Amino acid sequence: MRYILRQREIQPDHWHYLGESHAPASALIVPGAELRREPERWWAWSGRLGASLTPIEQIEDLQPHLRRLDLVAVSFPVFGDGRGFTQLRLLRQRYAFAGELRATGAGVTPELAHLLVRCGVDAFEVARPEQGRALARACERYDVAYQPGAPAVPVRLQRFRLPA
Repeated sequence: MRYILRQREIQPDHWHYLGESHAPASALIVPGAELRREPERWWAWSGRLGASLTPIEQIEDLQPHLRRLDLVAVSFPVFGDGRGFTQLRLLRQRYAFAGELRATGAGVTPELAHLLVRCGVDAFEVARPEQGRALARACERYDVAYQPGAPAVPVRLQRFRLPA
């Protein structure tokens, strides 16, 4: 079972990836390439729809589908791969994506959690609850930033944090 760290709470993940067993009309995450290959099929999906992006995919290719999506899962396969940061910033700032942005993969570490939140991440996909607790602690580490993030509000008021 996957878990999600969302608003400082570790929760079971109710979304399913394409290829996993799921009920018809359930919340489904499909690869961005699949969404572009069969857009009619996925636009007709009766449940909530999300897309997963690999670091090599261009946000511009996903742009025509953003209004249909409730979630975009951005992959960070390794610690040193920063292309997902650019994808996140583009989704939030250039394309004004208002749905959930989720960081996934082995490269999502406590050292990067605060920076991911500053790029607009709402949720982290974690394999174990302990990993989620470490990410939550890391997001609490800083409450001041020198540059605006996405959204452009003080860090303590970012979407990830609950109001104090």
